[in-house]
Amino acid sequence: MTKYEAVIGLEIHAELMTNSKMFCGCRVVDSVEAPPNTAVCPVCSGMPGMLPVINRRAIEYAMRVALALNCQIQHHNIFARKNYFYPDLPKAYQISQYELPLGLRGWLEIELPSGTTKRIRIRRVHIEEDTGKLTHLDEGGSLVDYNRSGVPLLEIVSEPDISSGDEARAYATKIRQILRYLGVNSGDMEKGVLRVEPNISIHPEGSHEYGTRTELKNLNSLRSLADGSDFEIARQTDVLNAGKQVVQETRGWHDTRRVTFSQRVKEEAEDYRYLAEPDLPPLYIDDAWIQQTQAALPELPDVKIERYKAEYSLSDYDARVLAEDRVVAEWFDTAVAAGSQPKLLANWIINELFRLMNEHKQNIDQIQMTPADLVELVDLVEKQTINNNTAKDVLAEMLNSGQSAAKIVAAKGLAQISDESAIADIIARIIASNPDKVTAYLDGRDKLRGFFVGQVMRETQGKANPTLVNRLLDTQLAALR
Repeated sequence: MTKYEAVIGLEIHAELMTNSKMFCGCRVVDSVEAPPNTAVCPVCSGMPGMLPVINRRAIEYAMRVALALNCQIQHHNIFARKNYFYPDLPKAYQISQYELPLGLRGWLEIELPSGTTKRIRIRRVHIEEDTGKLTHLDEGGSLVDYNRSGVPLLEIVSEPDISSGDEARAYATKIRQILRYLGVNSGDMEKGVLRVEPNISIHPEGSHEYGTRTELKNLNSLRSLADGSDFEIARQTDVLNAGKQVVQETRGWHDTRRVTFSQRVKEEAEDYRYLAEPDLPPLYIDDAWIQQTQAALPELPDVKIERYKAEYSLSDYDARVLAEDRVVAEWFDTAVAAGSQPKLLANWIINELFRLMNEHKQNIDQIQMTPADLVELVDLVEKQTINNNTAKDVLAEMLNSGQSAAKIVAAKGLAQISDESAIADIIARIIASNPDKVTAYLDGRDKLRGFFVGQVMRETQGKANPTLVNRLLDTQLAALR
């Protein structure tokens, strides 16, 4: 049986989070929550005589993405009409870019499950307008909502450098992370603001000729992207091994049955009859605009991860967890700038703060504490004012009440007892009250040491400084030998 290799290229469509649409003044609304067809005007609905105007903010957002993906920004851009008939396209054409897109020849490094990296080339990044949204009714017929029609849409097209569903997911995950970092897209695939469509083909191992490709749609999660791609690879393999031919088509993904199904014959580019948009002038992007946009880019995830590892000696895992979300990373950076130790802060954020946030179903920008509040808590532990266990309880109270660590510790009397003479007196009383256990300990039952520590902590209601307790207990027990 012939062995085949998969060849996958991804088309990622990302709605840009501008206030208004790409070529008109209609506001951009949540296409899931807003009443249907309430953000539509004669321009985006294609009424005769209406002229489009380019949204400058959308161009700036698109440039951010292209630069972050190492693309070469093209000085001369031309918009084109992509002609086709479909109910979600009110003008019967979509304003897009074809021959002269915004960005070309980019690349992105992805991390593979094996721990190695792989460079995925990016063919082009271009701007277009989104289509409307179709809702198919169970009883038959479809409803069309044009609120989404005309929303700025960025298309990111990779070269066919991806070889599996896992690689496709890793690439799309990285793209989504960058879009969120740049503040241009929420990454919410469930709402359709980010849509990923793989083009999949297979060929015999070692061959350099591409096979017949299919395009997958209806992928509403990264898991669906990986599973759908792997299923389609297996399906095409079965087709060829059965002596049949793969049909070039668009296939949908059935999320419940976890299978692909045929939707329609795949169109070629010439079927769209691209022609220059006569109502829009060429767009020229000068070097000054490119440099200004480049300078305004935030520190991107890969750079941030390496900085955390180099400057703060964080593990690769901790650095990646903190850099995963820009808001979390900035929260951590602010806490470090307040003067606490980065490693300690990282441990508290990843192990304790995230746990409590998950329990409360909150994001870090929703919690009732600031980075400075966490620094104060960590400092109380470092100064041995409170111990780790108490600090965890204090952190939970901070999230519930919004009060500072110092106020909670003072109000509840949680400060550790660090008076050596007071602790020494307590230890002496406990030793005197338990002569049998002292004798057994001195005879070699070392585990009884924990009994004495526990008695001290019980008498002090857990407030005794454990470091002092252990040192003073060892001193007094050693004196009895």
